[in-house]
Amino acid sequence: MVSSFLAGLRVKNVDLVWGTSPPIFQGLTAWLLARLKRVPFLFEVRDLWPSFAIAVGVLKNATLIKMSLWLERFLYRHADRVMVNSPGYVAHVTAGGARKVELIPNGADPDMFSPLDAGIVFRSANQLQDKFVVLYAGAHGMSNDLGVVLEAARILQSASSTSNVTVTFLGDGKEKNNLQSQAVQMGLANVLFLPPIPKTGMAAALAGADACLAILKPIDEYKTTYPNKVFDYMAAGRPVLLAIDGVIRSVVESAGCGLFVPPGDPAALAQAVQILAADPLHCRQMGLAGRKYLEENFGRSVIAEKLVKVLEEMQAHP
Repeated sequence: MVSSFLAGLRVKNVDLVWGTSPPIFQGLTAWLLARLKRVPFLFEVRDLWPSFAIAVGVLKNATLIKMSLWLERFLYRHADRVMVNSPGYVAHVTAGGARKVELIPNGADPDMFSPLDAGIVFRSANQLQDKFVVLYAGAHGMSNDLGVVLEAARILQSASSTSNVTVTFLGDGKEKNNLQSQAVQMGLANVLFLPPIPKTGMAAALAGADACLAILKPIDEYKTTYPNKVFDYMAAGRPVLLAIDGVIRSVVESAGCGLFVPPGDPAALAQAVQILAADPLHCRQMGLAGRKYLEENFGRSVIAEKLVKVLEEMQAHP
């Protein structure tokens, strides 16, 4: 927070200061710089911190919680505009004192992905040529509830109809070592853990999947989120297995691009995988429907036009 403030002081000819949360303390830096430079302050909320941290038990100290909630409200009230990436955040920031809220949703760049790519390189490199690949790509943390995925993999392993299914975890995080140990203890031969890759490699990885998984813990706060990975899955033309309720469920169901399963329910997740694995043609149709819906509603160029308009308005009418 201090170093970014000092760096910001040295920047000349500033038209607007854009702060982002999390980390919320960066928002305080941005507010102070904006006031010192007498320019508009745009506060971007990408995550309802500290609400999410409190809900999952990461933030427990009563004093820190009180201070964090005060800072959150302070930034909402003092921002010239608050920008959110999910419609589920609008009510929260408005209740916290935001005067003008802009929705610039998460999305993806369709040009980064080729929905017709069969992913042969990724499959060959990981011995997945004859498998039905369910891919989870992203953080392996407390919020991601990946223990449920392991339980679903155990159910799938015991079913003869899904003997060719491999659940692939791509990425890293604090829980990865624990998850790998659990998989060994559970005797799971149908899971594969892969290291994280650069964003530039995601197109090849997603092309190698038959279906892609997005999952979070079953808490009400997560019903407000637009996870980035879902839009990448859609851009890649792959059906989405969605274990997250709320606003992102509305997107997937409107697009007809995947199956919703109740969060925290491994049996329901395993059943959804079985449905997709039994009908590869329908999988492809859902994936392509998601690609089309994303191009029309959540493509990066569409979102960029909205963002440019917000920035120009703020400069013209602080």
